[in-house]
Amino acid sequence: MTVRTRFAPSPTGLLHIGNARAALFNFLYARHHGGKFLLRVEDTDRERSTQHAVDVLFDGLAWMGITPDEEPVFQSTRQARHAEIAHHLLTQGLAYRCYCTQEELQQMREQAMAEGKPPRYNGYWRDRDPSEAPPGAPYTVRIRAPREGEAVIQDLVQGDVRVANAEMDDMIILRADGTPVYQLAVVVDDHDMDITHVIRGDDHLTNTFRQAMIYRAMGWDLPKFAHLPLIHGPDGAKLSKRHGAQSVVEFRDMGYLPEALNNYLLRLGWGHGDAEILSRDEQIHLFDLDGVGRSPSRMDYAKLSHLNGVWLRQADDARLTDDVLQRLAGREGVTVDDTLRTRILTLMPGLKERAKTLVELADSAAFLGRHVPLAFDAKAEKLLSDDARVMLGKLARDLAVLAEFDAPSIDAALRHFAENHGHKLGQVAQPLRAAMTGGATSPGIDATLAALGRDEVMARLGAVAR
Repeated sequence: MTVRTRFAPSPTGLLHIGNARAALFNFLYARHHGGKFLLRVEDTDRERSTQHAVDVLFDGLAWMGITPDEEPVFQSTRQARHAEIAHHLLTQGLAYRCYCTQEELQQMREQAMAEGKPPRYNGYWRDRDPSEAPPGAPYTVRIRAPREGEAVIQDLVQGDVRVANAEMDDMIILRADGTPVYQLAVVVDDHDMDITHVIRGDDHLTNTFRQAMIYRAMGWDLPKFAHLPLIHGPDGAKLSKRHGAQSVVEFRDMGYLPEALNNYLLRLGWGHGDAEILSRDEQIHLFDLDGVGRSPSRMDYAKLSHLNGVWLRQADDARLTDDVLQRLAGREGVTVDDTLRTRILTLMPGLKERAKTLVELADSAAFLGRHVPLAFDAKAEKLLSDDARVMLGKLARDLAVLAEFDAPSIDAALRHFAENHGHKLGQVAQPLRAAMTGGATSPGIDATLAALGRDEVMARLGAVAR
């Protein structure tokens, strides 16, 4: 059997982090078992399923490196097939027409609640002759749910889950306007796409029992199910806006690398010994469903930021430079050009050591594209005392005559200057850093000056020296 998994989102909003984890788990499981990962866009809600939402969905998955092995299927194009199955069940006596009005259904719900029962359909038309209905009356199609015994789902994460059939009602599979409901469409699509494993959030567990009725009525083999515990906020409550970012797009905009987010989501509810930092190849090699826990996971934004810092330090300098340039484009007071690109690329090994996100990285690199006179923060102003400005004037004369303006030559010159003038190296380097950056932090001062170049260093020193 070739494993075939699928991710089947509704394009009615952003790619939520819980859905992104489900997509990742489906992708990794298929890859681990040498199978296929498929994408189905459940776009039957035509009012909310916009092309923009579809584009955002595809963009988010592509950014995460989660790519389907076949062309995406759009559920809205398959409604005739869904209706065909409903009519087949109807002709086989496995489904029936229900002519109840909305008022009658409401009365059933109210009566059931008054009797302390669940508010659901009571099967009024289950065994009645359709000829008893008013001529031309609209009808829905309902499946005949079994009423005796129990249904069992052998879940690969949750274990055996049982529900008494008496708790299930005869659900609608075809609306009065002839359109199929979600439960029917999902089953038909999964069957036709030869899906072998359905891996999704455990909020779908009730849906699974409803969908199983359709599989069994059609005589189709059920796929194997694996229901993943949900992701909660740090406080254990349902993840919401008050906890912070929730969508893949938000995390990308906040400066997280896809490698870091993938790595974090993998470890959110799945484990393999002490394995923590895992490449995509390692994830594929190790991932299986037996490592998925049954308890909800808690989003830990601090841990994600730590992981992102680890992945930033491993990332290619040219790739990071390109991202930083995009983030700096349009920023007030920063000129984005080839000169800035060269400076950032030169200094990137030191810049990325201190950053945890690409936003922090861009902020720390912005000084490389600014021009004199620089704006100084409070720490820089304090460092640039009158005495420090006089000292920097003297230092400027030494730096101006260096034969080579590279990091080793600059380092030697700074040490020589500090020793000759009775200063500790830090007493020279910190005011110099403030003059170069407008702040109090940067990579090594020798590398920083080398990246700026002699002309820019002289201009910045000239703007503050006395």
